[in-house]
Amino acid sequence: MQVLLAVGFVVCWSSGFIGAKLGAGSAGAVTILMWRFLPLAAVLGLAALTVTRASWRGLTARDLLRQAAVGLLSQSGYLLTVYYAIQLGVSSGTTALVDGTQPLVAGALAGPLLRQYVSARQWLGLCLGVAGVVLVTTADATATASAGVRPWAYGVPFIGMLSLVAATFVEGRSRTRTAPSVAMTVHCATSAVVFTALALATGAAAPPADPGFWLAISWLIGLATFGGYGLYWLVLRRYGITRVNALMFLMAPVTAVWGALMFHEPFGPRTAAGLAIGLTAVAVVATAPGSRR
Repeated sequence: MQVLLAVGFVVCWSSGFIGAKLGAGSAGAVTILMWRFLPLAAVLGLAALTVTRASWRGLTARDLLRQAAVGLLSQSGYLLTVYYAIQLGVSSGTTALVDGTQPLVAGALAGPLLRQYVSARQWLGLCLGVAGVVLVTTADATATASAGVRPWAYGVPFIGMLSLVAATFVEGRSRTRTAPSVAMTVHCATSAVVFTALALATGAAAPPADPGFWLAISWLIGLATFGGYGLYWLVLRRYGITRVNALMFLMAPVTAVWGALMFHEPFGPRTAAGLAIGLTAVAVVATAPGSRR
């Protein structure tokens, strides 16, 4: 796996949690998500009519519906729960921790659903990764809970994690390899429709006057969507689920460090130890036999 591709994916995906935290100070989850995806859908739709027009040839209605389903799960369902959890007071690091449990769920299901079986060494790496992300955010979760966050709020990002896992398998079982530009366009258009409808229905469509809101939107469009989301599917298609899972273990430590620097969230010895364990997990999985499938 190319180092730059891996680093870019980890940094850009982690930026999504930070961007959500930035936007949470000025608007609700639905408002942020509506204005994140409306401009994206417009730009990508224009590109589909011009520069990427050839990529759409040969696609059937079934192919497009499948991509819409993937977008509904991997963007709409996943992001709504992540943003809502942060809005409820769950910290960015703790939200990333829940997201970090995705590899074990995906690894357990990859064999029976996609015939991508996980070796004993890869399982060791996956378990190390879980230990690392738990270590990173245990103290933070305890501090946040003592601050008055309701216990059920911690289950919200777990639903989003399951939604992302489901999207991965829906995409993985497809026999048609859709161009990344097409997939991104369909996914963002689907999310734009979903979040605009939710915002209008709840009276949350109007953006706030706070300039920080537009800073968060720009951050989320550039880094989280084009960077993180785009690289997620690129790494998944090029290297397989197990490699993506290994990199996902780095999200919680990186987010914790980032959150400490930007928002003064707790960062101590356990965070540093968890980061080291996460790096070890990536190395174990990436060098295991069969990891290039």
